Amino acid sequence: MQPDIIIIGSGMGGATLAAGLAASGRRVLILERGERLVDSPEARDPAAIFRRGHFKPAEIWHDVQGDPFSPGNYAFVGGNTKFYGGVLLRYREADFGPVRHMEGTTPGWPIAYGDLEPFYGRAEALYRVRGDAGADPTEPPHSTPYPFPPVPDEPDIAVLRQAFVAQGLHVSSLPLGVDLDRWLARAPTAWDAFPDTTGAKSDAENCGLAEALRHPNVTLMTGARVMRLRAEGRRVTGVEIERDGQRDVIAAPVICVCAGAVMSAALLLASANDDHPAGLANGSDQVGRNFMNHNLTGVVAYNPFRRNRSVYEKTIQFNDWYLTGGPKGEPLGNVQMLGRITGPILAGESGMPLWLAGHVADRSIHIMAMSEDLPDPDSRVFWRNGGVVLDWRRTNVAAHDLLVKRLGTAMRRAGWPIVLSRGFPKSKPSHQCGTARMGADPATSVVDVNLCAHDLENLYIVDASVLPTSAAVNPSLTIAALALRAADHIQSRGSPS
Repeated sequence: MQPDIIIIGSGMGGATLAAGLAASGRRVLILERGERLVDSPEARDPAAIFRRGHFKPAEIWHDVQGDPFSPGNYAFVGGNTKFYGGVLLRYREADFGPVRHMEGTTPGWPIAYGDLEPFYGRAEALYRVRGDAGADPTEPPHSTPYPFPPVPDEPDIAVLRQAFVAQGLHVSSLPLGVDLDRWLARAPTAWDAFPDTTGAKSDAENCGLAEALRHPNVTLMTGARVMRLRAEGRRVTGVEIERDGQRDVIAAPVICVCAGAVMSAALLLASANDDHPAGLANGSDQVGRNFMNHNLTGVVAYNPFRRNRSVYEKTIQFNDWYLTGGPKGEPLGNVQMLGRITGPILAGESGMPLWLAGHVADRSIHIMAMSEDLPDPDSRVFWRNGGVVLDWRRTNVAAHDLLVKRLGTAMRRAGWPIVLSRGFPKSKPSHQCGTARMGADPATSVVDVNLCAHDLENLYIVDASVLPTSAAVNPSLTIAALALRAADHIQSRGSPS
């Protein structure tokens, strides 16, 4: 098949973009370097996942000092969504404008919440989101209701919800993409960080890609590693791939890079040529810059006299300190449940002996604080010596520390007196974004408001790379909404000649 559109990557951006384009009749080819994730005993084995890293790819990145580390990014059909927590939150309306934080002011977006709102609704329908829009005062306007009611709280989480409410906190149900009965039928575990091998999560493979592949004009090619893009002048002319040990070049009128914030930037930088010596789409020198991860801290709140009998745990959140809460009214961030941490998980993550980890895990509640990481042009992805170099410079740390402190106080008041916390390390992808930011000015951004590269008329970047800010909620639904919006634009524009 000679494609009209090539999509590189089958994660949230690529799969949703394919779903949005499928009904157009355009011949769409999706290139994915990984394979489909098949069921196995390890899929629900916490020791295999959290201690042995059974599913992690054999890939090494380096930090800017040259030290190697194994990234937590996955290379499967569906990308990182195969392991995600299924949280599908909209950005808050204020996130699209400049916001003053304790350590700086965010630049704002070139589009407003209202421009993306209809596509949020479409994305919630595609990903079968379960939620309740009425309980959170920070929830932005919805023109459509959630497709399904929220995932129910387990008894111990219902008690925690009421304990938070008694403190005056506005607790709401997390919007989730998971078929609970189908998930638990495979094994009684949480879904957060566990691979989806039975179609129970609303991940990119099960929703976006499945919808796209219902159409005969859409094809998925797995095991196809994209090595570089070819370009002349203002056009991408070909995609170089390696598959089964063979090199090939595929061309199409429209090329869409959807490999994730790190790998998309790396691919553009690795594709430098005489016409584009700094890398493709990089006339602004912004490709790879403004790399953001959320500031994330996991909290284990322990009470030796209480048992936590929950299985999945991840159903509630509160945003009372999302828009304000700092010393001068600055935002702090989001609080949401982690998936249930069991003894093998805690032992694998902390190094505790298994017996002690089991005791602590069964007598604790597990929750997470999430704060915005502000864009910094010196926080960036490089491509050096054929590999990824990541120089992540965390920002907004003081606000995050205050959020963790406030959460600790709330947990103690809720009856969990011993609070342990640990920040997520660089080896865990904490919602990576920002390396090919969207903007109206070609001098300061990589893509325009329709996600088309300023420098290349037939190149689109459709993933977390384009997010101008990280906000402080999970980005998956925003990526999906942007992908559906880009799909509409590509269809309306036609193929560049």
